[in-house]
Formats: sequence, C-alpha cells, structure tokens
Amino acid sequence: MKNRLNKIFKNDGKTFILAMDHGSGLNVLPELAEPEKIIDIAIHNGVDAIICTYGIYKRFSKHFENIPAIIRADGGSSAIGKGNSKTLGVIDVEDVVKLGGDGVVCMCFPGADYEQESIESLQHFVTDGDKWGIPICAEVLPKGWDNSNWTPDNLTFVSRVGAEMGADYIKTQYTGDKESFAKLTSSVFAPVIILGGPGNGTPEALLTSIKESIESGGAGVAIGRSIWKHSNPAAYCRAITSIVHENASVEEAMEILNNEK
Repeated sequence: MKNRLNKIFKNDGKTFILAMDHGSGLNVLPELAEPEKIIDIAIHNGVDAIICTYGIYKRFSKHFENIPAIIRADGGSSAIGKGNSKTLGVIDVEDVVKLGGDGVVCMCFPGADYEQESIESLQHFVTDGDKWGIPICAEVLPKGWDNSNWTPDNLTFVSRVGAEMGADYIKTQYTGDKESFAKLTSSVFAPVIILGGPGNGTPEALLTSIKESIESGGAGVAIGRSIWKHSNPAAYCRAITSIVHENASVEEAMEILNNEK
C-alpha cells in the first residue's frame, strides 16, 4: 500500500493527477479519440498519475509503464440516461490488481437518495483495498452532481465522511476561498485533492483555485477536461505542475501556459 501511495504522491506530499475516466459516462470525443496521445503527453510533462477506466488501461497498458494508473471502479449512469441512475461499484479491487493498476477511485454521495448504498460501496472498496494493498481515492460530493449542494460546509462534511470510511485520500470540489478550504483540510485526516470540473472556466481561474488549495493545506489536484480540451495540453500540464510541486505563482504558471509551444 505505502509503495503504491508513494508512486502517486511525491516526496513533497503532493500529487498532480490527470483524469481521463470520463468516457464511461460522458461524451469525450473528439478530444479523447486517441487516449494514448494524452497519456504520453502526461508522462512527459509533469503528471504524477492518471485516473482512467478499466478499458483504457486494458487497451493501452504499455503506455502506463512509467506512470501509475488509478482505475475508476464505479459507474452505472451515462449522459444519455434518465439522469437519476446510481453510481456504484462495477468492478472489484481484485480486478484492478489483476489488471496491474496502482489504485482505485470511486464516488461517494452522502446525502443522496441512495446514500446508504453509496457509502457502503465506498466502504467495501476501502476494506478490499486494504486487503490487496491498493490505495482508495474517495471522490466525495454532497448529495450528488447538483452543485447547488456543494457549499463549503457540505464539502467539509462529506470529505470527513470519506476519511471516516477509511479512504486513503479524498477528491472533492474546491470550496471557493482559502479560509473555507483550510477549514476543510484541517478537519479531514486524509490528504485532500481538488477536482477540475467540466473544463469550461478560464485557465487563470483554475490555476488560481489550484494555488489557493495548495496554500490552504491541499495535497494536489486531479484535473481532466480542462487539460485535454485545451489547445496545448502539454503546456497546461507544465503550468499545473509548476504550482503543485515548484511553488510557482499563478502569474508564473500562466506564462508557462501562454509562452510554451
């Protein structure tokens, strides 16, 4: 377990994860038509680990020889569904071990209509992860995908729930300001990384959120659509890692993004 966590989190206790697990439920075309290209960009531009689906790792495993893979282990809903499907486990930790993955990520929605099933699903992943030596990332959001429920207090509460269930690290939404996020990270006894969201904001806004989260006790980021939808994903990766691992300012990171080819 510790060895796998040390592959994901670097010596500074931080991690920059590229997320590309969206295709099991969302339309990722044309940007992820060739996943191997984004994987190779990540490897050469400062990314520490990649979140992906079982299918991406199975098909492109040779591209993961030099970077840890965190496998999305749950699902059950898609963009063309009715919108009320449950997100629960679809593969087991043992499947990830046999595949060769280095970690598991799963959703947990405290407060959702099916919160008991959601929390139980996370707990089963955690206990199986302990058995197999696989670190579990709990991606926790209050009540589900409706961001009107994502208040700082609710985000703090559900992050603590994820830690109480035994998750090795937490992935959640940035609370929006340094004071409330510092309260969140100080209230949760597991590393907390922030997610990137739909990728429709400005790079400067995202880089500012990343910088503020790091300054407020955050342990890094898991960013997907903002990167692989960008015209220069390699430069975006270098800009993010400069903040996460090199203590760069937002202005310095923007220079990397805007000036590198």
